[in-house]
Amino acid sequence: MNALAIIAPIFGIVLIGWAAALAGLLSDKVSDGLSEYVFAVAVPALIIATLTKPGMSGTVAWSYWVAYFGGAGISWFVGTLIARRRAGIDRRGAILHGFAASQSNTVFVGVPMILQAYGEEGAFPLFMLLAVHLPLMMGSATFLIESDSGLPVLARIRGLVLVLLRNPIFVALLIGMAMKGFGLAPAGIVRSLIDAFAGTASTCALVALGAGLKRYRVLFDLKGALVIALLKNLLHPLAVWILAFHVFAMPPAYAGVATLFAAMPVGINAYLLAARYKTETGMVAASVLVSTLLAPLTTLAWLMLLGRA
Repeated sequence: MNALAIIAPIFGIVLIGWAAALAGLLSDKVSDGLSEYVFAVAVPALIIATLTKPGMSGTVAWSYWVAYFGGAGISWFVGTLIARRRAGIDRRGAILHGFAASQSNTVFVGVPMILQAYGEEGAFPLFMLLAVHLPLMMGSATFLIESDSGLPVLARIRGLVLVLLRNPIFVALLIGMAMKGFGLAPAGIVRSLIDAFAGTASTCALVALGAGLKRYRVLFDLKGALVIALLKNLLHPLAVWILAFHVFAMPPAYAGVATLFAAMPVGINAYLLAARYKTETGMVAASVLVSTLLAPLTTLAWLMLLGRA
């Protein structure tokens, strides 16, 4: 019942957003505007508010990173291997299949879900993982896809750095960690404003995700989308769970956060990357929808396994 109490508000709001969009109560313009607000204002405010909160501290051992990204690498490799064996999928498409199978929906589902499940105990490892997840996963995918583009390595690095510096979430992580390092914390009216925006992050993110699902077409390739969804929702967290709990030693909350982070459905960045390179767009979009629809069941199972039930 505790696990149900955690996932019901999360995916219930997603479902309400989806139903509202299907019924025409939320237009595509509203969905886009809400997504931009979450990405540019609400979640950055939540990150700064959390990282600068008194008592927010911790250390992250190398085993934490190896456990999460080792699991991501396994799921990415298997997804790419399966795609390469399917007819009509080129090298770039296979890379995107693997990327989708290992790219978690961190902003819209991961942050509210993990904070709901682990609270203050999980906040520090969550945001530390979020800080590394974005540049490492997107950087790896971009380098692999553009490895045959003929661009010099320095040019590719410079392009990636510029993309990250224009990303509000990445900038908020840098600001939050810098303020934490210098012992600075917003107070008074500034703190009230940040907390007000931060308080809207979870609900707005989940509504935006639900409304955005209307655009994705599950029947584009149901079999392929289901394969990616199962790799993302089951194989990725399984690999992380084995590494975090049975190979390396780390605090239980850290291991649980890494596993639950991996258990999140396919992230929107996979679709954005597919649209940017104009390959496997329909397949990746369908995998986002299928994995999100499966997530209530798979997340419930992972929460029970992790002892959050």
